[in-house]
Amino acid sequence: MAVRIRLQRTGKPKRPYYRVVAVEQKSKRDRQPIETLGHYDPISLNNKLNINMDRVNYWLSVGAKASETVATLIKKSQMSENK
Repeated sequence: MAVRIRLQRTGKPKRPYYRVVAVEQKSKRDRQPIETLGHYDPISLNNKLNINMDRVNYWLSVGAKASETVATLIKKSQMSENK
């Protein structure tokens, strides 16, 4: 089973809100995730980002791959923790 860490869209029309989830690679965007790892609100003033890095690191260590967008968000989260 190939696992991908990617965004799952929720929210209202024209008001997106995303969950960072671990899902099976071949599943559709809004299918049931294996695990929810965090959330991201791109519309808020501060681009609120909350990711459980312990669980992300676990999934990456067992072979999961992050999508391009999630990889960028992970880097952003790590940089904000280091400040």
